[in-house]
Order: sequence, then C-alpha cells, then structure tokens
Amino acid sequence: MPSGGCDIVTAKPSREIDMPVIRDIPVNLDIETVLSRQGFGDKSKVRAEVISANRELIANISDDHILEPTAAYKIYAITKIEREQVSLAGNLVVKGSLIPSRFPEAKELAVAVCTIGPGLEAITSACLKRKEALKGILLDGIGSAALESAIPEVCRIINDELLKRGYELSSPLSPGMPGLPLTEQASLLKMAGAAEIGVSLTSSGIMVPRKSVSLVMG
Repeated sequence: MPSGGCDIVTAKPSREIDMPVIRDIPVNLDIETVLSRQGFGDKSKVRAEVISANRELIANISDDHILEPTAAYKIYAITKIEREQVSLAGNLVVKGSLIPSRFPEAKELAVAVCTIGPGLEAITSACLKRKEALKGILLDGIGSAALESAIPEVCRIINDELLKRGYELSSPLSPGMPGLPLTEQASLLKMAGAAEIGVSLTSSGIMVPRKSVSLVMG
C-alpha cells in the first residue's frame, strides 16, 4: 500500500472544467482500526490466530500493491444558500438541509470522491465464492479500514490548497446522512469527476468499486 507522498494530476472531463486527481494516497492499516472495521471489539479478546491472519493479509496486500487509493475533487463557488438546498456556479444544486445547516457562511463547496480501487474487492469476492468466509470477511474489513484511513488525507490535501486562498475546510459530509439524501449521490459523483478515477453508480445506487465514498465540505 502507498506509504509516501501523494501525486496530484489534473484530469480534464468533457465539460472542460479541470478536476484534480489525487493518486497514491497514503493509508495506515493499524491492527486496531482493522479489527474495529471487521466488527471486533477489544483487541485483547480477539483470538491470536485472527490477529495473525490479519497481519499476514495486510502484508500481502502491501507487497502485491493491491490497494489503489485515489480521489478526485472539484471546488465550486456557492451562489446561494437556502434552507433546503445550496446553489453552485454552473447552475448546479445540491438538495437537502444538512449543508445549509452545517455551512451557513460557506463561500465554496468542495465535492470529492475517494476509492481504494477494485483490486481488493475482486479478491474478497473470490474468497467468498471459494467458501473462504473468514478470509473474505477479514479482507472486507481491511478494505473499509483502508478507505477510512484515506479520507482524512484527501481532506488534508484539499485543505492545504484552500489555505493558499485564505479558506479553511470543514469536516466532510456524505450522502445518506440526515439532511443529505442518497438521491444526491449521482449528481455529486458527476460533480467530483468520479468517472476520471473509475468510480460509478449502479442503477440501484451502489457505488462501484464498493469501497468508495463521496464527500462534500464547506
């Protein structure tokens, strides 16, 4: 897994608005976080063989470069904040009461999407098909921990960019939180440039790769 600095390049989608793409995002898979995402509680109560299996899986994932933590984002000027929606430059609108209540004085809105790529998900699915349930469950939790670890780094990078212009980034919000409906997911992914990093949405609203998340920040 990446452990050094990030590479930032600029993708140019069809609507001719530059969207930064962040590649090689560092992730930290400490055993406590991994166990937590796997549904285990106190590390001292987890069987030694489970911890050992996790350490081996994490090492193999790192050695094989299976994780591809990547993000894309775009910053939009806010033109109007109303009680139930936020209007952005380009005649774009994000509906819901959460953003207006959390960022009532925000001047801009950062929309981002972050993923760890499809590699780990493919291995997890293969394990489950082979009836290797424990391994599949452990890998799924490792993937969740990796995504969780990447999000603060993405926020840090965007914040560093905004600090140059005298702004500071808020904490992130995601669709599905009260006041930010999941129906906004498709438009947020498009706004963030999700296609540039291979993230899409199924007809049933599932993100692909599954270990992906969209974020909005004031």
